[in-house]
Amino acid sequence: PASGVPDEVSGLGVPTLEAIVAVTFAGLALSATPGPSMLYVLSRSIGQSPSAGLMSAAGLAVGGIALAAAAALGLAATVQYSPALYATIRLAGGAYLIYLGLMSVHNARADVDSVKSVGQVRRVQSLDRIFLQGIVVELLNPKTILFFMAFIPQFVDDTAGSVVFQMLVLGALVPLTAVPSDIIVALSGGVIANKISAHRRVGVALHWLSATVLIGLGLRIFVDF
Repeated sequence: PASGVPDEVSGLGVPTLEAIVAVTFAGLALSATPGPSMLYVLSRSIGQSPSAGLMSAAGLAVGGIALAAAAALGLAATVQYSPALYATIRLAGGAYLIYLGLMSVHNARADVDSVKSVGQVRRVQSLDRIFLQGIVVELLNPKTILFFMAFIPQFVDDTAGSVVFQMLVLGALVPLTAVPSDIIVALSGGVIANKISAHRRVGVALHWLSATVLIGLGLRIFVDF
């Protein structure tokens, strides 16, 4: 093909570079925000050990990828059998992203304050058990699956090959982009907690950055329509 992309690859429906960059940037911005995932990794790292923090982060990533796959399969079926419903999901997803952005601003100070009192793990657990707990924590988080349903559709071109493949690639990027920040939090949890507590404005600013990204992505959906 003229694009230089092999037919067998382009036929899969590889996401555009623009979509990959946008999802990666959004994922990095969101993962840097003090929130439930960061607090979960912090609690393991401070309460038990950096290794425990790393294993909890790995569990969250695996659980996130599993949810991304489930969301991709469900959304792909919707695209195939009910384009009108898919369009409705996209619009509802845009509204949900804007809501999350507004809530991020509303909860900014509370989330930053919660870093100060991150709970200690009461008893030492094996690393494999901590890994499995991380998976379960993510799988049982209904907000995560709602986020995938709201976030991924706007970057998928349902006329460019496999919708499932596009959604799998983009969906997997969301938990994978959180891995670097989770590793940093796990290895230097105490330092990060002290820094956020001492420089409250930094934590609040991260929430504003996250809110800007979420609201911007939500508005983009309505503009495209």
